[in-house]
Amino acid sequence: MASKTAAAKDIITLHGSAAIVSEFFCYAANSILYNRAVYPEESFVKVKKYGLPMLLTQDESVKSFLSNLSSQISEWLEAGKLQRVVLVIMSKATGEVLERWNFRIETDSQVVDKGVSREKSDKEIMREIQAIMRQVASSITYLPCLDEPCVFDVLAYTDTDVAVPFTWVESDPKLIANPQMVKLHGFDTKIHKVDTLVSYKNDEWDEEE
Repeated sequence: MASKTAAAKDIITLHGSAAIVSEFFCYAANSILYNRAVYPEESFVKVKKYGLPMLLTQDESVKSFLSNLSSQISEWLEAGKLQRVVLVIMSKATGEVLERWNFRIETDSQVVDKGVSREKSDKEIMREIQAIMRQVASSITYLPCLDEPCVFDVLAYTDTDVAVPFTWVESDPKLIANPQMVKLHGFDTKIHKVDTLVSYKNDEWDEEE
């Protein structure tokens, strides 16, 4: 008898995709805060994720903030209402915006409206996320040094009909005037496509002899 073989494929559901993206953002935020030295090196511990050594903050207030953020992002992703998440790094002294890590999200509306699933290998998604994490880890090579104490904030761009939790407040976009920009890799679960861009303050150089 002829045997039938089928290539193994991973079924991606809306709930599963939202979990992948929200978890990615939590790890990416930790990596950014570590590599941009927003928090002390000794406040992070090393774990393995995405086949890479990753750093996670042990600062309880930051852990709580990112945990709540991840839950809220996942909820908005499942509703198909989240357009963009931006991690902003600012001067602690002046509030001046120094960097904007922009994660733009495109959602397959058919999945949200009809509840269908998509197919994509988990390993392929992990490889795409690995590429982003490696770029974040090497950010010191293409971003200017942050030589002053900094703080961070997170902005979420949602559809206008979204009910905003009381813990979130309306904010200005915290833009940078005439920024330099670096486009990073993105990843796609076949339900949510995430594109990554970092913009940063352009140092003023005196070019006169």
